[in-house]
Amino acid sequence: VQLQASGGGLVEPGGSLMLSCTVSTFNFDNYGIGWFRQAPGKEREGVSCISSSGASTIYADSVKGRFAISRDRDKNTVFLQMNSLKPEDTAVYYCATDGPFFCSIFPNVRNGMGSWGKGTQVTVSS
Repeated sequence: VQLQASGGGLVEPGGSLMLSCTVSTFNFDNYGIGWFRQAPGKEREGVSCISSSGASTIYADSVKGRFAISRDRDKNTVFLQMNSLKPEDTAVYYCATDGPFFCSIFPNVRNGMGSWGKGTQVTVSS
C-alpha cells in the first residue's frame, strides 16, 4: 500500500489547515490510518488515528479539541482538520498504516514497521 500526505503550508497562529492522506489500494476499508509528526530535534509524535471502519478515533492530548480526523472511502483519503494552530504544531506530518488494527498499537509504532507516506510540512508562524 502507498500513502501520500498533502495539504501542509504556512499558517498564522490560530489558523487552520486540512491535511489529506491518499491511500493507493483497492481495499481502503482494510486499513486503520494514523497521523504522526516530527519537529526538528524532537522525537516522532503520534497525533491521531482512525480505525478501518472510521468508528473509532484516537488523539494525542496535545491536539484534543483542536484536530479532527476523518476518512472518505469514495476518495481513499483520510483527512486531518487542524484548527487553532499553535507554533508548537510546526512539524513534518506523516500518515502511516500497518493494516486494519493499526490504531490498536498507535502511537507505539516501531521503526521500520508499516507503510509511510512522504511527509508534508506544516509551519505555524506569524
